[in-house]
Amino acid sequence: MSKSLQQVQNYYVNQGLSGDKLREALENDREYQKLLKERKSKLQASNEVSSEEANQYVLAADTDYEILSKIHQLEKQNLSATDKEFVRFIRTQLEFDWRSPILVKLDELLSKYK
Repeated sequence: MSKSLQQVQNYYVNQGLSGDKLREALENDREYQKLLKERKSKLQASNEVSSEEANQYVLAADTDYEILSKIHQLEKQNLSATDKEFVRFIRTQLEFDWRSPILVKLDELLSKYK
């Protein structure tokens, strides 16, 4: 039985990899790349995703496409500045290194309340 994308990623995380080192390991893992390509192909066929978004985001699960679809719907609305910022932040959660934007936002909040 083949592994899932998450199982392959968990293997490297358990080895202590994160951030760019984790991304690099997964980019070099043939099994992960094959699974990712199959998954993206299947999901892109049933969803509207630009090639830029397909390259920028992991989009390995159905929920990733559901999130992106809802982001597209929201971006067509007349959002408040706060809601626009929140939607931009949600987009970062689809990126491979989604933890870094969280740390940036947390640092901003900490400095705001010091």
